[in-house]
Amino acid sequence: MESDLSFFVLLARRESFTATGRDLGISASAVSRRLAKLEDRLGIRLLNRTTRRVSLTSEGDAYLLEAARILGDIDALEQRITGARDTPKGLLRINSTLRFGRTYIAPAISSFKQRHPEVQVQLILTDAPLNLVKEGIDLGIRFGAPPDSRMVMKMLVRNRRYLCASPSYLANHGTPAFLGDLQGHNCIVLRQDHGAYDVWRFDDRNGEMQTAKVSGNLSTNDGEIALDWVLGGHGIMLRSEWDIARHVRDGSLRVVLPACRQTAHLSAVFPERHNLSARVRRFVDHLAGTLKGAETTAPLALSPEDLEIQP
Repeated sequence: MESDLSFFVLLARRESFTATGRDLGISASAVSRRLAKLEDRLGIRLLNRTTRRVSLTSEGDAYLLEAARILGDIDALEQRITGARDTPKGLLRINSTLRFGRTYIAPAISSFKQRHPEVQVQLILTDAPLNLVKEGIDLGIRFGAPPDSRMVMKMLVRNRRYLCASPSYLANHGTPAFLGDLQGHNCIVLRQDHGAYDVWRFDDRNGEMQTAKVSGNLSTNDGEIALDWVLGGHGIMLRSEWDIARHVRDGSLRVVLPACRQTAHLSAVFPERHNLSARVRRFVDHLAGTLKGAETTAPLALSPEDLEIQP
């Protein structure tokens, strides 16, 4: 049973008979035959086949989620029994956003590996967060709350998002005094999730959510490109303070409407069962310490002075 589950999870994630066969050391036709036997035993069709790839049916999607959960529970059980709770070992798969992953997560993994050589680490960087259970990810590094309430969260760094623009843009187009003024400005839109890209939401004020409808002639799903456009004087952007703090301090960016902000703390997110995994717990603790050390040399948060708010 467990071998069938592992086989199907691998095939569903690889989405290819050839790639799965390469991983298992068997032919693509052998993968196809094994899948057919599994479907015959279950009496349902799990995958749709095409000439190039396979895709999940609705039943296959449900089977994948449960198979991944069961395999994770087995892994957690084995770790408890063998004492792996205290000795980090095995494969740790981490998902993070591109820029933050390159800047902070990758160096933290390097120093973590020096302390725990028995842990294998895979870092998967994506524009938008992945589904941890479906993609077999042990740990996600995310800004804001996860969409799935079944996830465990540990806050790593307090973070807010602010409106920002370059001094040259503000000199040429004026500085907005109210949220409604954003409609007259070129706003650079970041398309990284499934929400409304052109509606920016800010923290409650006097019990009411503040929103702004924005538009502009530049948009992208890459935060680094968007930030470069803002630095180049092309418009106003809503961006995390950790990413703009150094630019605000060196004068290449200014915070606009500083009272309007989003709370989006950085958290480590993982399925509840992984709370028992030594490799997850140790890495989360290590990452928290690494980020705390970074704060002492180059603070990730903006101070009232940075925001030009009078005390």
